[in-house]
Amino acid sequence: MAEVVDSDELLRRLRAARDWARAEEEGAADEATATAYRAVRALLDRLVDPARAGH
Repeated sequence: MAEVVDSDELLRRLRAARDWARAEEEGAADEATATAYRAVRALLDRLVDPARAGH
């Protein structure tokens, strides 16, 4: 069942996922894996802060 969360909790979870993706990217075994985590992190960056995404 889906859990209802407020906007602050959602933002906290998105930031935690972004930090996790960054750590996984840094520790990736190969470039293809690092690229996949980089893409996930870029998407999460855009969700967390749309104005800064891509900078």
